[in-house]
Amino acid sequence: MNRLLLEAFPDIKVSVEPEDLLCYGFDASGLEASPSAVVWPKDTGDVVKIMKYAYENNIPVIPRGAGTGMTGGAVPSKGAIILSLEKMNRILEIDSENLNVLCEPGVINGRFQRELERLGLFYPPDPASMNFCTIGGNVAENAGGPRALKYGVTRDYVMGLEAVLPDGNIIHTGVRTTKGVVGYDLTRLLVGSEGTLAVITKIRLRVLPLPEDVITLLVLFKNLEASGHAVSKIIASRIIPRTLEFLDSEAMMAVENFKPIGLPKDIEALLLIELDGHPSAITKEAEKISEICRSLDAEVSMAEDEAAREKLWECRRAVSPALYRLKPTKINEDIVVPRNKIPEMLKRLRRLSEESRIKIVNFGHAGDGNIHVNIMVDREDKEEYEKGIKLVGQIFKDTLELGGTISGEHGIGLTKAGYIGMELSKPEIEIMKSVKKIFDPKNILNPEKIFP
Repeated sequence: MNRLLLEAFPDIKVSVEPEDLLCYGFDASGLEASPSAVVWPKDTGDVVKIMKYAYENNIPVIPRGAGTGMTGGAVPSKGAIILSLEKMNRILEIDSENLNVLCEPGVINGRFQRELERLGLFYPPDPASMNFCTIGGNVAENAGGPRALKYGVTRDYVMGLEAVLPDGNIIHTGVRTTKGVVGYDLTRLLVGSEGTLAVITKIRLRVLPLPEDVITLLVLFKNLEASGHAVSKIIASRIIPRTLEFLDSEAMMAVENFKPIGLPKDIEALLLIELDGHPSAITKEAEKISEICRSLDAEVSMAEDEAAREKLWECRRAVSPALYRLKPTKINEDIVVPRNKIPEMLKRLRRLSEESRIKIVNFGHAGDGNIHVNIMVDREDKEEYEKGIKLVGQIFKDTLELGGTISGEHGIGLTKAGYIGMELSKPEIEIMKSVKKIFDPKNILNPEKIFP
């Protein structure tokens, strides 16, 4: 098949070299498998050719952005072609009058934001991997990020899509106007579908005016549960910060060893809170938040300038890589619970850690109840690793008991497919499978993902 692939696409870059198969055979989940080939389309026409060939020859195709996904969504199935969209990386149109942008899926999120900010525009979704992840990958996973508390997730900004179906046909979904209710909302169906329904080739995104000013607060707590109560009290006071991030003591310790910022050692939790808007309004809100936190015996400080603010965010984004210094394997989950249940969830996570004697490190977007739970183990230690995997099921059980969900922004992919029945009923899963079959009757597009 490798030779036939090379002959089938003379104008498209194709590789069957072992080093390329190795590099494109894994993502941030740690799972890996070898594809049969890697192809790099440069435009929609190339994607159409590839999908038509794959459909006619029953070859699985795995769409891929930058491989930053945490649940194995970009890991190839047996004999699959990796369809890397990284060369489709152009910003095609910036409509400043109507506040929307048309781009290709391979555009890096961070670059996209910087380009817009130069024009006084703002694209809120900001995953921790924003300097590496692609807009197309963000759409496929419905990525969130710290600013989701105030501004929402990727889905809230996708106005329309161009996508190629498994048989090579092109569809255009959505509108470029503020309103539009003609037929079913296929755009929202494709957002978060993890590359299982169609290959997204163009994306029209809503953007906002750049906020006038930003204030960043660093809040340190000597009591873990007090930080959870602070989150609830801040929101109950009718203040919606643009970010309300949480790190527990283990996460802080890992960051201090990786990128030191001088955090005290007797602190059990940290909140990184950011407000944006008119300077006088957010100054009042910052004062009110400081009062709430100090009433819970917290220490509050403000970033003095842009450099100090960026240093704090660098440390927050460094949490995930820093954890690998604790243990070689990180079982990473992204549960969400109602905000007022955060203290209870944190108590349960601490109890599970103590009972199992396995380090569980927690951080994430506390403002919307999204906790990134990291079970730190060594995959080579079979007993410890199996113990860690068992903890996942218990954590999901506790999450659902508290009215939460087992995935806030990482999707299901391969790693969570076995747990989907804990949250969704059999009829619900069957409806979803039926939708998959309508889009992809031959099951060639990212097979084996989402459904066990």
